[in-house]
Amino acid sequence: MEKFPVTRQNSEEIDKFLDGAASFADMMFGFLDGSNESEENFLDLDEDANDDKDLSQVEQNKIFWEAQEQLLQATLYRTTSLESRIRQATKEALRELDVMGVQCACRRPVAGGCRNCLQRELSICLQNVGFNCYICRSKWRSSPEIPSGEHTYLEVLDKSNPKKGEVRVVIELNFRAEFEMARANEDYNKLIARLPELLVGKAERLKALIKILCTAAKKCMKEKKMHLAPWRKHKYMQAKWLGTFERTTPAPLPVGYSDRPQKPKASMLTFDLLENLPALHCTAVEVVW
Repeated sequence: MEKFPVTRQNSEEIDKFLDGAASFADMMFGFLDGSNESEENFLDLDEDANDDKDLSQVEQNKIFWEAQEQLLQATLYRTTSLESRIRQATKEALRELDVMGVQCACRRPVAGGCRNCLQRELSICLQNVGFNCYICRSKWRSSPEIPSGEHTYLEVLDKSNPKKGEVRVVIELNFRAEFEMARANEDYNKLIARLPELLVGKAERLKALIKILCTAAKKCMKEKKMHLAPWRKHKYMQAKWLGTFERTTPAPLPVGYSDRPQKPKASMLTFDLLENLPALHCTAVEVVW
């Protein structure tokens, strides 16, 4: 049985009914009108509460992204003289390599050079100007949280200050691209746009940047009600630059090495038809499947 709330209006109707001034029908319609009015008031209050909740969430999101942007700027702009010297030398070396071109020594040469060969040439350039620059290759196994993977980057070890000991400075050529996400929201993209493509920073600074950016990525996916990919998680990104790695010193290419792509070799069972067909006076026929 449906219950009706007793309001002041309903109470007056009951008094009239008891005094004989109102009929039973009048009293019932009074109950129904009061009930509808109460339901409407309740719905209005519920909508107001939802509006306040949505407004509060929007304000919280705004505060979060503003705080992340301030943290990012403060972390990026605080730099040491060592980082500044390495950054300047790296930029100059990259400009020279862009003019001269990178010699690709890979098994399958890439026109203009590949990432590995660019890192090798850049490491040699930094060594030539007095920096202990190495190529680092990190590799990690899969776990219940993240998949396996590997990553290569450059590192400069500085031992000029005995009091500070060995200082590790990481050089990442594609830092911004490492944190870009295809389905990110506007706030996250705005934050990522402030990142430099070339990062030259101490390990401690890099650690702080990773934390800021991974926290932002997690917040971004939460706002979009999407799952954060395992390779975007904090633990995965840390493994790239701050996990276990192998350090190697690149050797210069042999004198007289040519960066022209080598002519593909044919096996004993095949030969180059494009070169031999003219001599055989045959017409080449294209096969369309």
